Parts: sequence; C-alpha cells; structure tokens
Amino acid sequence: MTDDKNMNPDDQPLTDSATEHIAGEQDLTTDAATPEVGASEGSTRAETELADLKDKYLRLAAEFENYKRRTAKERTDLFKTANQELMVALLPVLDDFDRARQHTQGTADPAALQNALDITHNKLSKTLQQKGLALMEAKGGDFDADLHEAITQIPAPSDDLRGKIVEEIEKGYYLGDKVIRHAKVVLGQ
Repeated sequence: MTDDKNMNPDDQPLTDSATEHIAGEQDLTTDAATPEVGASEGSTRAETELADLKDKYLRLAAEFENYKRRTAKERTDLFKTANQELMVALLPVLDDFDRARQHTQGTADPAALQNALDITHNKLSKTLQQKGLALMEAKGGDFDADLHEAITQIPAPSDDLRGKIVEEIEKGYYLGDKVIRHAKVVLGQ
C-alpha cells in the first residue's frame, strides 16, 4: 500500500512531480502568511519605484508650470513690442510732419502748405502699404454688409446708382485679407 500523504483526492497515487507541486503550493501559502526577507525586498522595491514615479511626476509638473510661466511672459513681451516695427517705419513720416510745420510756419503761401501736406501724406500712405494696409474701393460699387456700413440712404442721382454706394463718408481698409475698418457709406435708393 501507499502512504496517505502521497494520495490525491481521487485515491490515485501521486507522481513525484505532482508531490513537488503540492509541496510548492504549501510553501507559497506559508510565505504569504509569514513575511520573510524576500517579501520585504519586494515591498522595498515597490516603495522605491513609487518614490521614483512620484519624483518624475513632481518634476514634470514643475517643468510644465515653468513652461506656462515662460510662455505667458513671452506673450506679454510680444504684445509690448508688437508695434515696434510699425512705429520705427512711421518715424520718418513724423519727421516729415515736423519739417513741414517748420517750413510753413512763417509763410502764408497755401501752395507751399499743400505741397508739404501732399509729400507727407504720400510718404505715410506708402509706408502703410508696405506694412500690408490696403484701401477699400467702395464708391459706385455694390453694397456688401461684410465690407460696408450703411449710414443712410438718399435718392439716387441716376438710375444706375440705385442700390449702390453713392458716397463714401469714411474709407475702409484691409490689413492683408482682413477688414480692419468697414467703409461708412451712403446708399442710393
């Protein structure tokens, strides 16, 4: 007969490998019940890994906060100096206005005053065009609510101006492809 400890529940004799497997399971249950050096090493390793992950998370959060702070500062600096290029381009026009005022101060010659204003106006217009400003042509054209602002309607001076723009009160401008000021117009009815 065989030993009772080498019998399985079906009363079949166990092989040596099956006996070793059952013994291994018994060792695992005792390991779980009583912590030994191996279990504390695993716990220490898990705590170390947790601390490393926590450190990485804190560093990443700090880097992100620094990034947000840096981009906010760059954005405010950009807003402060965004017009610098335009202002530098307009300084010669301002100089021309100063020279025109000095030149025409003691004279009552309307032609000299007109000439000084024309030169300065042309220089200003050219500088603004170089920066992307474009004049909107409105008079005599069809009304477009996306481009024009109708101030009033008057009787059309001729039949071909009915429903069209008769007069332009204030000019409209584009900056690139964007309307930056709508033209204020009078429509013919």
